Amino acid sequence: MKRRHKVAYSLTSLISLNLISTLVAFDGAMAAPTSPTNAAPTPSVNATPPRTPDKSVDCEILVVGGGLSGVATAYEGLLAGRTVCLTEITDWLGGQISAQGTSALDERPTQRALKFYSRGYLDLRNRIGRKYGKLNPGNCWVSESCFLPRDAHTILTQMLKDAEKRGKGKLQWFPNTVIKDLEIAADGKIINSAIAIQHQPPKGAPPLNTFTLSQSIEDSYSYENSSRFTKTILRFIPKAGNGDAPKWYVVDTSETGEIIALADVPYRLGIDARSYLEPSASSTNNDPYCPQGFTYTFAMEATKEPQPHAMPPFYSQYAPYFSYELTRLANFDLVFTYRRIWSSNKGKPEKFGGINFTAPTPGDIAMQNWTWGNDYRPGTAADNLIYSRQQLEATGQLKPGGWMGGLRTETLRKAEENALSFYYWLVAGTTDSQLGEGVKQQQPNNRFVSGLNSPMGTVHGLSKYPYMREGRRIIGRPSWGQPEGFGIWEIDISRRDYNDEYYSKTLPADMYRRLRAALAGLEAVSVIDGKVSPDKAMRRTRSTVFPDAVGIGHYAIDFHPCMVNSPPEAPGNTEHPGERRGAGQAYPFQIALRAMIPQKIDNLLVGGKSIATSHIAAAAYRVHSFEWSSGAAAGTVASFAIKNAIAPYQLVDDLPKQEPQLEALKRLLQQNGNPTAFPDTSIFNENWDNWR
Repeated sequence: MKRRHKVAYSLTSLISLNLISTLVAFDGAMAAPTSPTNAAPTPSVNATPPRTPDKSVDCEILVVGGGLSGVATAYEGLLAGRTVCLTEITDWLGGQISAQGTSALDERPTQRALKFYSRGYLDLRNRIGRKYGKLNPGNCWVSESCFLPRDAHTILTQMLKDAEKRGKGKLQWFPNTVIKDLEIAADGKIINSAIAIQHQPPKGAPPLNTFTLSQSIEDSYSYENSSRFTKTILRFIPKAGNGDAPKWYVVDTSETGEIIALADVPYRLGIDARSYLEPSASSTNNDPYCPQGFTYTFAMEATKEPQPHAMPPFYSQYAPYFSYELTRLANFDLVFTYRRIWSSNKGKPEKFGGINFTAPTPGDIAMQNWTWGNDYRPGTAADNLIYSRQQLEATGQLKPGGWMGGLRTETLRKAEENALSFYYWLVAGTTDSQLGEGVKQQQPNNRFVSGLNSPMGTVHGLSKYPYMREGRRIIGRPSWGQPEGFGIWEIDISRRDYNDEYYSKTLPADMYRRLRAALAGLEAVSVIDGKVSPDKAMRRTRSTVFPDAVGIGHYAIDFHPCMVNSPPEAPGNTEHPGERRGAGQAYPFQIALRAMIPQKIDNLLVGGKSIATSHIAAAAYRVHSFEWSSGAAAGTVASFAIKNAIAPYQLVDDLPKQEPQLEALKRLLQQNGNPTAFPDTSIFNENWDNWR
């Protein structure tokens, strides 16, 4: 730890390096529309003419996105003996637990106690424990495991090397690489190749991770070399195969659903309109501009002596937003230790707001990820981060060679400023937007930790990529019961009491009857026919059991809602009304294969946050163990499909009739230690009260 600290910089020295001033001066802003109804972003001027690829790379499975889902896809593909190409925009594997800095495993007590996880996720947890001699080197209180993000990348790298050796597969790892274009067959059903850009700094240029994402992302997607990056153009192609089935599979495990946007398959973004499937939705209409907030995390270290803290030049713009949020959380030591990722000395026991923790000691390092802090929560068409399809069209990003990542650079920049400002508020602020005066006290005995060898691995100290809670979500293919496209919805997982009169009073009568019927199980037909009153029907007390389940997850439906007005940090701004109604506990749930198969393209699979879930369900289907389980499923499905010369959609196209090959796939998953259902899952088991 001492060697690491020698190369870390304080926020003061960060300012002296002109990094904050660079942020301020960065000319990456897009023109903001005057109103959401006429919000069309400025057309992209950064797309460049294509270059002839420098080399071709053949794969059986091309995984786009090196987060936990992408690593899990590669892990299972390698164990199955496949040639796997894995691309990632940053230079770290692990997504949430590394490049995004949220290295605090989100788990539920019962699942954790039983260690009922995918085999790769169990391997990861075991390796974390061996690395530090314990699973929780940070002694945080939000999780049973908080650790250093940079170590997560190292652990995952070794896991893939070991899987490659055990399975006799071949891993081709492409860090600092983005997908720029897709070559899709004339009939629109097959991705024939993918064009990628890999970037490295030229001789004499600052090293990677010197600049923030907002300063480098547009350059990353440009074919031309620059003073910052030298580019290598790659063409990913399939290995030779047999039969008429796809010869290779592209798996989108990116954080925002880049490939599903670039391929232009049907997807949803943000709030889904209220329906009997999504009865707690906060809007009667779809709202693509209000996904969950995203976060630039950072690390801070407790010190023995007070440290100098220079106010960022943009601080006054963001200060009106910051808050401890709730009185029971209004304690600095509580917040610091919430996601403490390193602690070499055990502090004295403390208790605040009913929560037990140990006090910070000098040398402790905390990672910050706070709703009314470094969360950035845009919610309008003027400032949303992830462009909708309409906005992508307006910016020219759906034209050949026009793809620039599908994100608003200006919003990235402002989120970076917001995070740096939150650190200053933590150590020097005296205001609180939600709790008023006299609550926030200064905490000068801390320093901002940055540098290439720091926990976040960046000169500027922010995470390499923001922690994304929600991205584009595919609409699955039409399926029985969901003719407009398969999806996993609120009522498939929520423990909510729908006897709450809110639903009978708010939902139209027909919608309310359909809600009660959908929850009624065997009485559904009687409710629809009017033979049984909706309020008298018994409600099932479990999640939906999917016949095509290929993975599992369990977490609460947890919201970080978008803000009403633009910009998000505007004084007095409020969260989107009704967004938290959908929040609450969920039953243990499953990942349906139909949720991973997009429309139109037969050799594209989806893992991670972009599977076919609703806005409310996605708030539970986003944590670490779920991401791994979905990736394990994707890697297994792709390998199984290649081996058996069958497209994934053919495994489920006859449901609810029996699908023999689907059953063979599920047996393979289970034999490999990748559960597809929780213990005792069946339509007859209504006893899930003990699962916490």
